[in-house]
Amino acid sequence: MWRPDAAGLDRSRLRLLLLVYTHLCCLGDCLFVTDYFTRTPRKLSAFRSFASVELFHFNVPDDTVLAVWNLITFKEQGGTFGDSCPDRNVTVYFRSGAPPVINPLHTRFPRDTIVPGAFAVTLTWTLPNRTTGVFNVTSPLPGDWFLAAHLPKDEGKISVKGLYEECQYLFQPQLIVQRLIGISVLYPGYFIDQMIPVHNRSVLYKVFIPNYISQVKVQLVDCSTRNKSTESCPLLLKARARAPPLHNSTSADCQEQAACELDTPMPSWEHWYYILVERYLGNVDVYFRIRVQVKDCSKVTSSKGPPAFNMPQSFGSAMGVSLSESLPAAGLPSLSWNGSERSPFLVSGDSLAYLAPTSDAGKCWPIRPTLRNELDTFSVHFYIFFGPNISVPPDRATVFAINLMPVLDSGGVLNMELRLNVSSVREENITVFGCLNHGMPVSLLDAATVKCQSEPIAGFILSVNATSNITKLRIPYPQTGTWYLSLRSLCATNHGFEACGNGTAEVYLRSYLTPCINDCGTYGQCKLLRTNNYLYAACECKAGWNGWGCTDNSEAYSYGFQLLSTLLLCLSNLMFVPPVAIAIRSQYLLEASVYIFTMFFSTFYHACDQPGIVVFCIMEYDVLQFCDFLGSLMSVWVTVISMARLKSIIKQVLYLLGAMLLSMALQLDRHGLWNLLGPSLFALGIMAIAWTVRTIRRRRCYPPTWKRWVFYLFPGTMIATSAVALYAFVETEENYFYIHSIWHMLIAGSVGFLLPPRAKPDAKVTPMQRRRGCGYQLCVNEHEEMGLVDPAIVTINSICTS
Repeated sequence: MWRPDAAGLDRSRLRLLLLVYTHLCCLGDCLFVTDYFTRTPRKLSAFRSFASVELFHFNVPDDTVLAVWNLITFKEQGGTFGDSCPDRNVTVYFRSGAPPVINPLHTRFPRDTIVPGAFAVTLTWTLPNRTTGVFNVTSPLPGDWFLAAHLPKDEGKISVKGLYEECQYLFQPQLIVQRLIGISVLYPGYFIDQMIPVHNRSVLYKVFIPNYISQVKVQLVDCSTRNKSTESCPLLLKARARAPPLHNSTSADCQEQAACELDTPMPSWEHWYYILVERYLGNVDVYFRIRVQVKDCSKVTSSKGPPAFNMPQSFGSAMGVSLSESLPAAGLPSLSWNGSERSPFLVSGDSLAYLAPTSDAGKCWPIRPTLRNELDTFSVHFYIFFGPNISVPPDRATVFAINLMPVLDSGGVLNMELRLNVSSVREENITVFGCLNHGMPVSLLDAATVKCQSEPIAGFILSVNATSNITKLRIPYPQTGTWYLSLRSLCATNHGFEACGNGTAEVYLRSYLTPCINDCGTYGQCKLLRTNNYLYAACECKAGWNGWGCTDNSEAYSYGFQLLSTLLLCLSNLMFVPPVAIAIRSQYLLEASVYIFTMFFSTFYHACDQPGIVVFCIMEYDVLQFCDFLGSLMSVWVTVISMARLKSIIKQVLYLLGAMLLSMALQLDRHGLWNLLGPSLFALGIMAIAWTVRTIRRRRCYPPTWKRWVFYLFPGTMIATSAVALYAFVETEENYFYIHSIWHMLIAGSVGFLLPPRAKPDAKVTPMQRRRGCGYQLCVNEHEEMGLVDPAIVTINSICTS
């Protein structure tokens, strides 16, 4: 929260917009506070996998009654407003506790994978450049909230970077929350006198529920209006865990009950429970007394209790202090004690009595903790004391706790593996059921129904028997907190399942956290991604495979297609063999070495670049890619420079200078447009200058023969232009294999046409030839060079070159 300092208010640096206003609530001491959060705009991408999704992380405060997400999308093109960009829908997903597990392409998930639910909103452009959407959540769950946004899947166009200004679609979420301050806190076991005044519709309370509570009961008694008792109580009770109640929350109508009660079995542990009391009458004050009573299943009675395990376990609070003994009597307003704290008391007259929590030892069992062993990011193993083999007795459940760290563990995959030792259940037809729940354990108390859920929460069920002795469960992006696994052995009969008489089943339990499901398999790559300070992992599939774990092969490339595409891309480089032969025949040895270099590295680069299993890499991928790009650009460079027919020393300097500059440019950006056009245009400029100088000196067009233009230069130029057009405008992900192979063949073919013929050797010329020639002449007196300087006694033999 922003606060003023002694130096004054610096409004330009405020990042949180805090608007506080007062609203009469409950007993007059409740405030509504509005907080504002925003995130930096980010560029959206077309959906291919979750690795292409933009993820945003928010934190919703406690006691929030309303959360409003303002979703802003706008276009940009070349740093300006993208008014000419086409409209595209933006899909946004919301989930509490962990990132949303989305499947917009409707692909198949891997086996034994649980898909958590999520909210989804699609934004449609309504303004020329910008559109805004609003998503409201009433009484949201507090804690982490995640937003995932993406564009629809495109056609897979491969565009050259820098060829034209691309349209960018930006997304910026903003969160406005309205939370309550000063909610009345109830203490379990205490009756409290309360009133709903005329100007209020309802009153809100909250009570904290610790571990090992099997039931929460809200009691409302002595309902009256204007200090007069009435036969019917015009009130409605609602309760909900972690957030204020909604219209569909658990409720009880108190109009026809003198003593109104609302039971909530199997509540979530270590969370606040919110209780809302609404009234029907609108013009009178309503008086009542309210109390929250809980059942503590960790209290062991003398007659029956959970047997102690010979292993570390958690049961009850530290040092044996129960819930009733840990609550202080002092400091509670208008509370009085009536007798011993260990005996339940009722309300008599106007006094307030305390009722200790009742025991319910049959509803929960000792919980065995697990050891956490962190190997790497999202690589965590949970070890069981004296495990991993576990004995499941026939008369009780065996419960394990797995604690996932807040934020840190929600970006991976929670894996559970349960295996039955068949030799331990040979005599009876025993089936071991497991219930995996978040927040609190749920055991199979009713053997006839075999359900792994209760009223407020639902769990995931696992089962193993002698026929199917192994089962697995995967939960991508699990909610953080404590997960509980309850194991119970039941015997199959003709009428269903029932508790076994004797026989202890032995199971092997393995629980661990991984970044991706099965490391994304053969046709996928597990990527570790980051948004701000939040880490998460996702699969990026290849070779036509799809799905969350790259297991959907409905559009996968066959092995024959992968082999054919690899051979096309590799063998198409053999088209450089004719240019190499032509260069060697014409005594262009430097040019021939460059073509051989290009052919070699392009072949093995594409052999290593394949998305499937037909892959062969002779060295690191990055080295092969650099050499392939360098060879391609150097082939263009040396071909155009050789066409200029410069002096040998100048040509060699340009070759060396071009190799160094191209290496630097490729290190900066290998996919930039000017890395290809810049050297080509510069070389063409040098060639144009050289040809122009020769044309001026000889007073005739260069090259001088029309056959050179018609049969070599024009076809070579057209082939090279066609190759560039295919590379820049036609190539897509689907046709990449054969279009790029055609590119290889066209570029190699254009080199064979454009490479100039061998230069004619220097020869002696006659005076007649010298007079008819054009241009300059350089005459060298060989005798003078040898030191013979007497022209009277020697014959002058001059060698003239032009």
